[in-house]
Amino acid sequence: MSDTLTLPAETRERAGKGASRALRRDGRVPAVVYGGNEEPLAIHVEEKLLVRQLGTGHFFNSIVEVEVGGKKLRTLPKDVAFHPVSDRPLHADFLRLSKDSTVHVNVPVAFANEEASPGLKRGGVLNIVRHELELVCEADKIPEEIAIDVTGFDVGDSIHISHVTLPAGSKSAITDRDFTIATIVAPSGLRSEEGDNSKTEAGSEA
Repeated sequence: MSDTLTLPAETRERAGKGASRALRRDGRVPAVVYGGNEEPLAIHVEEKLLVRQLGTGHFFNSIVEVEVGGKKLRTLPKDVAFHPVSDRPLHADFLRLSKDSTVHVNVPVAFANEEASPGLKRGGVLNIVRHELELVCEADKIPEEIAIDVTGFDVGDSIHISHVTLPAGSKSAITDRDFTIATIVAPSGLRSEEGDNSKTEAGSEA
């Protein structure tokens, strides 16, 4: 489960580009909390704290409690706009979460028990097709990562979403196909021996 982050905020009294520029000069980042069948709430947050939370690597998969006016709003970060040159955050969007809401997130994958894969033990290479899975999760059960067991997989095998046991409260956002997450391909030495054939096949497929 990803950590819950806390982000103190203040309401924005004025809208518009001029007001936003003034906030940024003071080290603040304009932001909006929206959704949950309520009016959007214009806020601003401390730039340094936002940058620190972005640096955790799981900011967009974390519940962020925005503290404003003595209240805590449970939110999910949806977007952060950055300056094209300085890379400073210019604006942030947060989705307000209701008690029983579900969220659409991208969760990174990790591979376990590689020593128990015959294909990898023989020198095969794990070719990762998807580094993240698109999941629909209960808002308070967002996994930090999805561990995928490669025990028993050999060269030429593919690991599909059907091989993965997702944690309680999570399901795949893609339901119309059994998509590939990774494949185990032959060692480079073996591939080079078969290179002429594969080139011919690739040329005919193109």
